[in-house]
Amino acid sequence: MKRLRIAVIALFTLVTVGNVNAQDENNPWAVGFGVNVVDFYNGDDFSDQLKDLVGNGDWNILPSISRITGEKYLDKGFSLQLAGSLNKIEKYRNSDDVVDFLYWGVDAVVKYDLNNLVGQTGWFDPYVYLGGGYTSVDSSGEGMINGGVGFNTWFNDNLGLNFQTGTKKGFSDKVRAHYQTSLGLVIKFGGTDTDGDGVYDKDDACPEEAGLAEFNGCPDADGDGVKDSDDACPNVAGLAAMNGCPDSDGDGVADKDDMCPNAKGTKANKGCPDADGDGVADKDDKCPSVAGPSANAGCPWPDTDGDGVLDKDDKCPEFAGVASNNGCPEDAMTAEQIAALAGFSKEILFSTDSAKINKASAGKLDKVYDLISSVDNVIFVIEGYADSRGAEAYNVYLSERRAESAKAYLVKKGFDANRLETVGQGEKNPVASNNTSLGRSKNRRVVIQLSDK
Repeated sequence: MKRLRIAVIALFTLVTVGNVNAQDENNPWAVGFGVNVVDFYNGDDFSDQLKDLVGNGDWNILPSISRITGEKYLDKGFSLQLAGSLNKIEKYRNSDDVVDFLYWGVDAVVKYDLNNLVGQTGWFDPYVYLGGGYTSVDSSGEGMINGGVGFNTWFNDNLGLNFQTGTKKGFSDKVRAHYQTSLGLVIKFGGTDTDGDGVYDKDDACPEEAGLAEFNGCPDADGDGVKDSDDACPNVAGLAAMNGCPDSDGDGVADKDDMCPNAKGTKANKGCPDADGDGVADKDDKCPSVAGPSANAGCPWPDTDGDGVLDKDDKCPEFAGVASNNGCPEDAMTAEQIAALAGFSKEILFSTDSAKINKASAGKLDKVYDLISSVDNVIFVIEGYADSRGAEAYNVYLSERRAESAKAYLVKKGFDANRLETVGQGEKNPVASNNTSLGRSKNRRVVIQLSDK
């Protein structure tokens, strides 16, 4: 008796420090073995039975392994337990006589884990049970109803200590109603944890890759609190707001997408700074302190002559003019004159492999001279062209000669040579197909227009 009391005290000590690591649904099978105590009722009143329960003077115990169990978890906290027990009865009914009866029983009960009602305690695993079985005392036996309570406390995922107590009551008086209490070890098994991470496969979202319980068994290689499957940078610790990627400069752009990871910038500029706010990142801005368009590398468009018409739109960038005349002085060419000049230029043509001004082209140049001779402060450019026959380098040379021939014609008539520029374009910019003789004849030409300088 004294040994059992010590065991009960040790049991409650373990309950206060035990840690429930295994759940029935993870390890569905269990076996147990231990000792059992049988205490027969000494009266029919409830008060007598209660006194008998707390008293140990009539306990019957066999000081060896005398109870074994097998158990299968079913679902939603319910388990089916089969148990077999053996005992030596020395105190039976109210008799003071010492007897020597053999006691044995086979029981089948359904257990319900109370943690399913109150929530997992993390250290205490109580249950209630109800069922039936067959019990024999001194070769006289009958079927009996069983009911009671118990609890487990676990040393690890598989090994624990079990305490159970309840009552058995039969349908006749062959076996007197009695309490049966047991104490023993219980071993759970059947759960599979392929990757050994402590999360069973049935609950493991990554069963073949060791991970963390908080991520349902999936890994977090860089330890940043973002599981690898959701981590855009799984091997570098980062921020949850950046999908697990770092943001070294704290500008809200993850380093992997940041063109300037060490300089705080804007999302619009892919993490790069833009000091002048012109939309061109400083690293690409030729004028980082002055706002300007991206088309001009972040610099303001120049206005060389200061007439309010930007050089890019100014037909006379070196001479102050008016916007209505495309930046040219009012005494410069009008839009109508510019259009007429373009029309004359279409018909200044040359013969094959020739830079000589023919009669038809001379007539067109005379009209050009009459048009531009009265225009002051304007520079004109004469562009020479060739068809695609012959070597490219030779065609450039031939087109330069054609432009020079047109210039010489206009200078001879009295136009200021300093206001005429020439350039040979070779085969570039054909105005017609070079696959026909008519098309090639139209491509052997010079074009006279306002210079954009």
